[in-house]
Amino acid sequence: MVPMTETAAGNEALPPVADRATWQAQIDELLVREKAHTRAGDALAAERRRLPMVEVDATATVIGAGGPVPLLEVFEGRSQLIAYFQMWHTGQPAAEQCEGCTFSTTHVTELSYLHSRDVTYATFCEGPYEESARYRDFMAWAMPWYSVPEESLDQLTAGRGFGTLVSYLRRGDRVFETYWTTGRGNEIMAPSWALLDRTVYGRQEFWEDSPEGWPQHWDARGGQMRQDGRPTAQWSRIRAGCDDDLGNAATDAAPRDGHPRHSHH
Repeated sequence: MVPMTETAAGNEALPPVADRATWQAQIDELLVREKAHTRAGDALAAERRRLPMVEVDATATVIGAGGPVPLLEVFEGRSQLIAYFQMWHTGQPAAEQCEGCTFSTTHVTELSYLHSRDVTYATFCEGPYEESARYRDFMAWAMPWYSVPEESLDQLTAGRGFGTLVSYLRRGDRVFETYWTTGRGNEIMAPSWALLDRTVYGRQEFWEDSPEGWPQHWDARGGQMRQDGRPTAQWSRIRAGCDDDLGNAATDAAPRDGHPRHSHH
């Protein structure tokens, strides 16, 4: 193999260069471990399907476009529901909203495959409906959107807070919680991570185990999902001329012309 240590543009390290047969042999070796990893994931999924469940209050209220509705109605007649509990910073401009929740939710687009399995997907936002729904519209998200009022927090979050992904099962007029996850468990929502993991430089974050000299630019505290003072996914909406006014007093502080007026940090 012929080593390559610099790019034409700078001093970023590169993998060694090999002939195709040598390269393919190493990929074939890696594939064995990748298949084992896949089978291990299948085994974990099988364990999830065998977990017990806990009943939750089917009458717990969330607020949607038509006003308050019970949790039972969010199922839209289907037997299962996946809800992402989106963090919200009330009164803050769009540029200051949660970059992690924005990152995850941006990836959830086509719901027909979930519907074909009798599963509804919805966002349960921490913030007031009118304010947070403006954000949903600014981001061009199409999934059902609800706000969780104070009186429903205990029933629906069970003290876990927001930034969680929760699965429910409906049986008649009763609702059960079957699974929940948070943190890196939410990565399943965002295929960008898995795609980056297939590239030579990966996610380019400091925590990754990469060869010496590999580009690593971001921490894991939110900066990896922000760019130029905003959650990264917002910039395509700004370039498209979409209005990020959330109808609150803080919007004057938000970027309007493609140039951020303040940083998140």
